[in-house]
Amino acid sequence: MIGRSILALMLALPAAAAMAQTTQPAPSETPAAQAPAPQAPSQSNAPAKVGLSLAEFQARREKALMKADTDGDGKVSLAEWSAFQTKRNAKTDPAKSFVRLDTNKDGFLDKAELDAFFAKRFARLDANKDGALAREELPGHKSAAKPAQ
Repeated sequence: MIGRSILALMLALPAAAAMAQTTQPAPSETPAAQAPAPQAPSQSNAPAKVGLSLAEFQARREKALMKADTDGDGKVSLAEWSAFQTKRNAKTDPAKSFVRLDTNKDGFLDKAELDAFFAKRFARLDANKDGALAREELPGHKSAAKPAQ
């Protein structure tokens, strides 16, 4: 149990470090046409941003997917992934989804690959681009936008 906790902590550190290194362009570098809309002045007693942050989104999804890591080595093999997807009654072919997620083609899904996948998914889901997923933006929520058919 402690080993998994330490592993989870070790896997979370690179994501936190990467987020800390993200830089914003200087105001003079932002073209006027792309400048963000002015916001109301912040107040010290204003409520915190409501919604799920990228780090929280990645941590939740990663925790769920790492249940597939039955041997506890910190990465998911195709056999583990197939068993996990079968248990979940997934509608997609496990081999196809595994190939799509295994971007470095080493035959395993690791934290870096999952983080990259979830960052792209988060960006697609964050419809208002505020850096947080509101309940309405989450898939499966009754007010979430339905995919185009």
